[in-house]
Amino acid sequence: MAEKQVNLKDSLKKLTDIVAWFEQQEEVDVEAGLEKVKEGAELVKVCKKRLSEIENEFEQIQREVNQDNNVKSIQ
Repeated sequence: MAEKQVNLKDSLKKLTDIVAWFEQQEEVDVEAGLEKVKEGAELVKVCKKRLSEIENEFEQIQREVNQDNNVKSIQ
């Protein structure tokens, strides 16, 4: 089964929601706070991985474009 692709927009929204949750707490429930921190850490990890994948895709496109330009200039 293929791994589900991370939607950065949705992940960033979830991170924003976690930050807002902490800001809204007058007294943070330590257990709930720990769960939010774990969730946020996992979101950051998957976002970094996805950003790296996107960067690699852009670099591959750039190589292909440069290769096409080199072929055209030779012809």
